[in-house]
Amino acid sequence: MDWLAQIFNAMPLASGLFLDAHFTAPWSVSAKVGPEDCGQFVPAPGTIIAFHYVYAGELSLRMPDGHTDRVKAGEVIILPRNDPHVLASDPGLSPISAVDVVQVDEDGGPARIRHGGGGPATRLICGFLGCERRYEPVLSMLPATLKLALPDPVSANWFDSSFKLAARERMFRDQGGRLAKLTELLFLDAVQHCIRSAPPETFAWFGALSDSKVLNALSMMHKKLRYHWSTEELARNVGMSRSAFAGKFSELMGMPPMRYLALQRLQQASQRLQETNEPLVVIAFDAGYESEAAFSRAFKKDYGLPPATWRDHQQRQGKS
Repeated sequence: MDWLAQIFNAMPLASGLFLDAHFTAPWSVSAKVGPEDCGQFVPAPGTIIAFHYVYAGELSLRMPDGHTDRVKAGEVIILPRNDPHVLASDPGLSPISAVDVVQVDEDGGPARIRHGGGGPATRLICGFLGCERRYEPVLSMLPATLKLALPDPVSANWFDSSFKLAARERMFRDQGGRLAKLTELLFLDAVQHCIRSAPPETFAWFGALSDSKVLNALSMMHKKLRYHWSTEELARNVGMSRSAFAGKFSELMGMPPMRYLALQRLQQASQRLQETNEPLVVIAFDAGYESEAAFSRAFKKDYGLPPATWRDHQQRQGKS
């Protein structure tokens, strides 16, 4: 799974805890993380990975297709594509919109919900991982929900105290910081656990993650992003013909190998633009481009601005 970690390490991720909820049965709310929940972390999020950490009681999470998960205290439920969902004390209850019961914190802290019929209590913290990029192919390969039980009492206590401390101290503007890394670790652990524990027929959900040859090609690309890969060389290295490899890769990843590689290079370049003052020509070369002009054209096509302008905008945002 090294390549999976490399993908997320290359993303300029922000993380936030935006809601502290206390429900008492019976209760049921419909929910979806919106851009307004992420605004102080990512002004215009293109990708949102939502999660709910239950630290007391339990709840039912129902997806639009009827799939239901029961989530207990000490468990995290993650929605890789931020699909709309219903949280409830009982899956058969009709939901109201979570927006109708949210109490905004005027000091800029997380919103609160205190709602329900006075029965058994459930408490949870809601948060997200997100970035401005709109395309993350690995997310399209995952199930709509991933559930993770924190593995042992020591880990559980550490994660629990970290999230609660973050909420108390309003550690919300946390791009690339401790909270983002903590949430990223949870997400990667959940993905890996899901892959290891899924029955064989389930692997159809994971596309490339279950195809050893495409997985090997992904690993090679992510280990050497600046290398001048060709579809022919990748196909040869994984023991396939060019046409068979290109067809299988496109089927599973939703795009040809070279387009995928170009997006990953630009993603890595965008992180360096945001976090360093390195010259554009250096970043362009390290991203596999032979000239700064070629890099600038490719970057503007995907990000909407030339790299220098985009860097200035990002750095101003970081200081505000």
